[in-house]
Amino acid sequence: MKTIKSSVKFFIFILTGLILLITSNIVGELQVYQGSYVLTYGVAIASIVLLTGYSGQLSLGHSALMAVGAYAAAIATNTYGVTPGLAIVIAVLASIIFGYLLGSVVARLSGPYLAGTTLALAVSLPTLANQFSFMGGEQGLMFDVGTPPSRFGESFSLYKWFFWICAVAALVTLYFISNILSSRYGRMFKAMRDNQLAAQLAGINTSQLKIMAFSISSGMAGMAGGLMVMLISGVSPSAFPLSLSFLLLTGAVVTGVYSLKGVMLGGLVLVAMPEIADIIALNVGGSDRLTATLPGFLVSALLNLAVMFAPNGPGQLLNRSHLKKKLGKEINDQK
Repeated sequence: MKTIKSSVKFFIFILTGLILLITSNIVGELQVYQGSYVLTYGVAIASIVLLTGYSGQLSLGHSALMAVGAYAAAIATNTYGVTPGLAIVIAVLASIIFGYLLGSVVARLSGPYLAGTTLALAVSLPTLANQFSFMGGEQGLMFDVGTPPSRFGESFSLYKWFFWICAVAALVTLYFISNILSSRYGRMFKAMRDNQLAAQLAGINTSQLKIMAFSISSGMAGMAGGLMVMLISGVSPSAFPLSLSFLLLTGAVVTGVYSLKGVMLGGLVLVAMPEIADIIALNVGGSDRLTATLPGFLVSALLNLAVMFAPNGPGQLLNRSHLKKKLGKEINDQK
């Protein structure tokens, strides 16, 4: 039965990849580029879902973890001349190592103490990057992904190449993490999240489990950072601000922090909000200040609505509606 479920899951991911690749040949260049951002944000949100939603460790410093991956990819490309694909793999490995070291330090922390530590990391890391010349200082480092492979034809644009890389990276990452969460490690993560003391009494080494969750989550965030540095063609301290951590956390809460299914919806929300804000500001005839502050206001309003009506994501509303219909049908049958 487990083998059948795994085969179905693998088929769904392959089918999703084919749909994404076909879609990239239908829509315009702008939509393809925006789709790359949706996939990148989706991977970053998934890393928060794993760490916070499943293992119960609140992190406010995911922008710093993304920056580690971004700098690793840029340094590998500029210094050693590796290909963009290999640079993203290096970004993941560097972030896993960084996450392991960070997890080993904060394994005994929880709640606001852990959140404060990761918050301090997100604030201090940009300043640290300015101190080393090989990181490019305030100017940062360039990341040249190069031209698309010629075998795809002359009509294959650089934006499509971005989208294909992001699509493959996101699908592989989400497939990998969904299998982990479906295994005994996922059950142990949930047990530790719900009651850490009970998990310890059941024989679970929660310290090692926290380090494992931090390492995997950091690797996923590093993947998102490697994809992001490709999309913006460079990395600098200002490219991964503290506000990015709050934005990703908002996306996770809006789409359900306890479920991996809505992460791409969260990425879509984060990409769509600035566009919606521009349309509203244009129709209202607002100033540049309104245009700049409106996206944050809309995201905050959406976050408040999600916390009030669907704290576990949109799936909670669908499940509630399904249960009401099922209950109503049972009552009618009894009558």
